[in-house]
Amino acid sequence: MSHPHDKDDNCCSSKAHQDQHQHKHAEGDEQDHDHGGDPSSFKAYLPATVTLIMLLIGIVFDNFLKIDAFKIIRPYWYIVAYLPVGIPVLKEVWETFKAKDFFTEFSLMSIATIGAFAIGEYPEGVTVMLFYTIGELFQMAAVNRAKRNISALLDVRADVASVLRNGKYETVNPETVAIGEIIQVKAGEKIALDGEMLSDKSSFNTAALTGESKPKTINKGEKVLAGMLNLDRVIEIKVTKAFADSALSRILEMVQNATTRKAKTELFIRKFAKIYTPIVFFLALALVTVPILILGKDYHFQTWLYRSLVFLVISCPCALVISIPLGYFGGIGAASAHGILFKGSNFLDLIAKLNTVVMDKTGTLTKGVFNVQQVESLIDREEFITLLAAVEGKSTHPIAKAIVEYAAEKELHAAENIEEIAGMGLKGVVDGKEVLAGNVKLLEKFKIDFDIKIKDIVESIVVLAVDGKYAGYVLIADEIKEDAVLAIEQLHENGVKQVVMLSGDKTSIVKKVAVVLGIDSYFGDLLPEDKVAKLEEIKKDKTKVVAFVGDGINDTPVLAISDIGMAMGAMGSDAAIETADVVIQTDQPSKIATAIKIGKATRKVVIQNIVLAFAVKALVLILGAGGVATMWEAVFADVGVALLAILNAVRIQKMQF
Repeated sequence: MSHPHDKDDNCCSSKAHQDQHQHKHAEGDEQDHDHGGDPSSFKAYLPATVTLIMLLIGIVFDNFLKIDAFKIIRPYWYIVAYLPVGIPVLKEVWETFKAKDFFTEFSLMSIATIGAFAIGEYPEGVTVMLFYTIGELFQMAAVNRAKRNISALLDVRADVASVLRNGKYETVNPETVAIGEIIQVKAGEKIALDGEMLSDKSSFNTAALTGESKPKTINKGEKVLAGMLNLDRVIEIKVTKAFADSALSRILEMVQNATTRKAKTELFIRKFAKIYTPIVFFLALALVTVPILILGKDYHFQTWLYRSLVFLVISCPCALVISIPLGYFGGIGAASAHGILFKGSNFLDLIAKLNTVVMDKTGTLTKGVFNVQQVESLIDREEFITLLAAVEGKSTHPIAKAIVEYAAEKELHAAENIEEIAGMGLKGVVDGKEVLAGNVKLLEKFKIDFDIKIKDIVESIVVLAVDGKYAGYVLIADEIKEDAVLAIEQLHENGVKQVVMLSGDKTSIVKKVAVVLGIDSYFGDLLPEDKVAKLEEIKKDKTKVVAFVGDGINDTPVLAISDIGMAMGAMGSDAAIETADVVIQTDQPSKIATAIKIGKATRKVVIQNIVLAFAVKALVLILGAGGVATMWEAVFADVGVALLAILNAVRIQKMQF
């Protein structure tokens, strides 16, 4: 049995037990708790089980059977009972002493238990070390569970890839597949590497990457990502990134590194424990020595030594030190389950204080794709759409594509004699009719009368004229995301006082979207450098904690200067994964509020654990120093606080957000 904390936490760390420890070194000299080993294995529980059985037998002989022969062997019995749980801790003491770290929980526990043996309190001595060990096992199990949850959510990489070589498909390790090679993925298999779809289309389950269960259809030429599950048919993919550079590998690395970026609360507790432990040690020493000066002849060494030992037991800081990182592990895991990746527990802390959210419009609140929003026709609507789509079908412009998609289910007639009029539109013949499709300038050029009011329409429009007569128009606009209204409502409900929208679009369009969504303030006609200037202006108010939310494209400068940079729908965007502090893997702006809720819940649990640990320890320390609490109460109070704190921290992963 080992006690896997690290010495920087004044908790358990040892070179002697590296088979059960894993140390991750963060920035500088900081180290993480990394509770290695498998706490579910029988071997981990064996020392504590042996000690517990021997302790219970000893207590039965002491209090019920009272056999004289046992009294002779009693000290030796309890020493043997102590060794399975005591030896690992004594080894840790030796290792930390060699590293010139004298005040750790190991030394506190060792002095307390050896002291108890010295004054004949054998069962108490064994119980202290046994329950300390059980507490450590619970901590180890809880941390491993939190880390397993994070890994299970994200570690969905395929172990093998079927690659085309020498005219046939070979099963190989995905790390050996080169960029440009073609891989085959059968229905029900995971994609091993990022690539471009060569087959016509297929449906994919992207839940492992985005947290969304709805299947996504990907067509020929579009991007597919490692970790997606192919649902439909056998497909072929051209590899565009090496295994180690895939979006999934980058995200996995990001989440694994998240635990090295500490929240201020976590760093404070670490520093506090380094000061607190030696103070407690010297207070315990004072509790033995000072009373002799006050009581004189009435001083009883054994009584005050016992009180001092009780003081040491209850003062062990490990429950406090481990439950806080465990709370942040839980928060990072819960966020990952919702497709939200935090780059560090410091951002979990910061997002709980968020009061200003600045958002990009296109791709964040709107879908970033053109759609036909409205059709105003002076002729038969079906004929209008058919004629317009026939002409626009000859253009590659995104607006033309939107019109053709809108008419997708209708039978399109052939367009002839297509002529492009630069900056205005198209002219052609459909079913013997002369058709003009484009902007208002096109109608003016051909001297066609039209309703002058259409010049005042804010959004993009495409007008149609048939045989020299104005026939109507279609209004084309970027579509607002389904959950955008809900997203803004939830932001306001979760403590965000100001939501600002920045966009490079026309101010009139930006205003319309802002009014629909209930956004507090908006700015349009902005270049990328204008967005930076606006954000810097907002940040001048030091009371504001500002998040910028963008789609990861052209948003790098603004993401970098905000307090929290959030990239949305960024599964395939390397720049966003690199620059953002929080990555929302779906295209849902409502996930911003979910991230805030998770941050607040995590902070609440962490504060609860700190208050609980301090309150209980302070009470029992006073009772112990006054001789009211015995070693038994000290043990149960210490282990009880640890277990409650651990259970409270684990609770985050069960919460609904």
